[in-house]
Amino acid sequence: MITDTKQWRRYFRWLGVSAAIVIADVTSKLAAAHWLELYRPMRLSGWFNLTLAHNRGAAFSFLSDAGGWQRWFFSITAALVSLLLLVWLWQAPPHARRQALGISLVLGGALGNLGDRLRLGYVIDFIDLHYAGWHWPAFNIADSAITIGVILLLIDSLLPARKTPGR
Repeated sequence: MITDTKQWRRYFRWLGVSAAIVIADVTSKLAAAHWLELYRPMRLSGWFNLTLAHNRGAAFSFLSDAGGWQRWFFSITAALVSLLLLVWLWQAPPHARRQALGISLVLGGALGNLGDRLRLGYVIDFIDLHYAGWHWPAFNIADSAITIGVILLLIDSLLPARKTPGR
């Protein structure tokens, strides 16, 4: 039995970041589904639209037309990755804030998209960036959190480890 109160507090603090991502993601997707029409852009600027899209695949709609098996494959994969992220977060050293933040963002994003996939069979996307006729694939807050989290983890892995006091 683990009784390290500081570790539990730290763990739940980082899980709070993940929960905030899930809440922001779910709330924004509900608003998008309520206020937007499927695949009908709402122009906000010369480079930014809100466009409701249903993504049955993975990133960039990869395997979206695969026949339905991908829903369960991506759901199981996201659930397993989330469990691994929970363990990794628990094992993160106290001074590794950038690593813990990256893990928390990826976890929150994975859980946000997993909820859609389990509930709806697809992920709701609605952020549509474009320039000169070129459109980046639509995405959502969960996707943004995953991307930022992975970037933080990459930066963390490339920077030299900081020495902690007493070592």
